[in-house]
Amino acid sequence: MNAVDENINQHNAGWSFENISESFDSHIQKSIPLYESGHRLICHYSDFFLKPDSIVYDIGCSTGPMLFKLARQHSQKEELKLIGIDSVPDMIEKAIENASHDPRLSFIHANVLDIELQPCDMVIANYTVQFLPPRIRQALIEKIYQALNWGGAFFMFEKVRAPDGRFQDYANQVYIEFKIENGFSEAEIINKSRSIKGVMEPFSTQGNIDLLKRAGFQDIMTIQKYVCFEGFLAIK
Repeated sequence: MNAVDENINQHNAGWSFENISESFDSHIQKSIPLYESGHRLICHYSDFFLKPDSIVYDIGCSTGPMLFKLARQHSQKEELKLIGIDSVPDMIEKAIENASHDPRLSFIHANVLDIELQPCDMVIANYTVQFLPPRIRQALIEKIYQALNWGGAFFMFEKVRAPDGRFQDYANQVYIEFKIENGFSEAEIINKSRSIKGVMEPFSTQGNIDLLKRAGFQDIMTIQKYVCFEGFLAIK
């Protein structure tokens, strides 16, 4: 195993989210440009979609930071249900531990494709879909579309591929500079890149939009963009 950050070691072509919950939040904030900004943006947009008794799902919720922020944003909505779903037990255990103060929060250890989603007003997938095998992504997006109430919102933030090789090369180099500026060593950057081979498969902007449209979404807009990271809002 090789170090990809302080207290996080991974195998070549074998990235895993298991047993890294203690260090994950700090790692992701250093790794993804505008990560916290994306959370704040979703909170602000949520004002347009959440009713006093709305249900919200966060798919791939990790330790729950997005839902904690939404809970604070809508502290007056006592009937709100904020539900996090993640397939990694360690992440869910950490999320449950952190959520004990608010009964509106709940967390489920499950593969989202294996459970039934209740009719909801908002679904979030923050840098989650990119880690799913491409063969099942369409099924997930269609499931989300079907679960959403009419007028409901799906927030999907992803790492994206550039439209051609030249722009992809530029994006790769700029992203490396970003990680160096955030304190990663060159060895850690290389080790992370090696660890996610075959594990993370980003689509292009158009590829993600095509996924959304095939599921039934027609109203789609980019709400955040930084080089190779993009946040989409799709409304049913």
